[in-house]
Amino acid sequence: MRLINVTNSYKRLVSQQLAATAATYVKVYSLGKTTVLDSRSSKERELLLKNDHRHVQQAEIDFVLKELAGLDSTDGLEVLNDGPLVEITIPTPSKTVS
Repeated sequence: MRLINVTNSYKRLVSQQLAATAATYVKVYSLGKTTVLDSRSSKERELLLKNDHRHVQQAEIDFVLKELAGLDSTDGLEVLNDGPLVEITIPTPSKTVS
C-alpha cells in the first residue's frame, strides 16, 4: 500500500474545510480507490477514509494510522465505521505548563 498526497487536486475542499471548521491543517491522500482526509485542530485530529466502490478494509485503516499518526492500533480512539466511510478521531494531548 502507498499513500499519495493529492491535496492540490482538492483545493476547493481544503479551502472549505479550513474556512468552515476549526481545522488548521488539511491534507488529502489517495490510497488506491480509497481517499483519506487528514485534518487537525488544536483539540483533535481526524482521519476520514472513503471508498465509493466498497467497504474500507481494516488493513487500510491500520496502514493509515501507522503512516499518518504513528499509531499501531485504534485502542483509545473514537472510530466510526460505516463500511465505505470510516472516521477516526485522535485527541490531541493537552500541553501543560510546568
